[in-house]
Amino acid sequence: MEKKTENYIFRMAVEKDWEPAMKLAWETFLIFEAQEYSEEGIESFRDFISDQWLKNMFLKGEYQMMVALHENKIIGFITVRNKSHISLLFVDKKYHRRGIGRTLIENLGEYLITEVGVDYMTVDSAPYALEFYHKLGFWDLAPQQNKQGIIYTSMKKNLLYGKMYRKP
Repeated sequence: MEKKTENYIFRMAVEKDWEPAMKLAWETFLIFEAQEYSEEGIESFRDFISDQWLKNMFLKGEYQMMVALHENKIIGFITVRNKSHISLLFVDKKYHRRGIGRTLIENLGEYLITEVGVDYMTVDSAPYALEFYHKLGFWDLAPQQNKQGIIYTSMKKNLLYGKMYRKP
């Protein structure tokens, strides 16, 4: 599944994409999210993205990743676990507000419907990304939580009905 826009390529990730994507996640996390987190939360996030088990799940095809490229460089990516849960979504600071995150979500939604057979996606949104997810039709499932220093709000989106559809 590869899609091209005027300036970007969106495709499923391959093995060589893992390290650059996790580097992008760490750098972007430090810029936009770390200030909201305790030392425990920062360490928890670093442990998560550097976990060899997670990488092995990706290599086995049990943890999917889609990347956005500009001039062969990863400028954004999204991962999904448990068939429908967005685990990571990061876009390089220089490419914010250009529709890359939105396109990654839309492409993932299409993949989940056609390849996985699910019609919804969930995410545990960081505080920085709440407004972004709300604009894309996600709704809150619970109040903000803090687990091991990670601050998040659980959210859901129905893929078949988009923004107009709310709770079932």
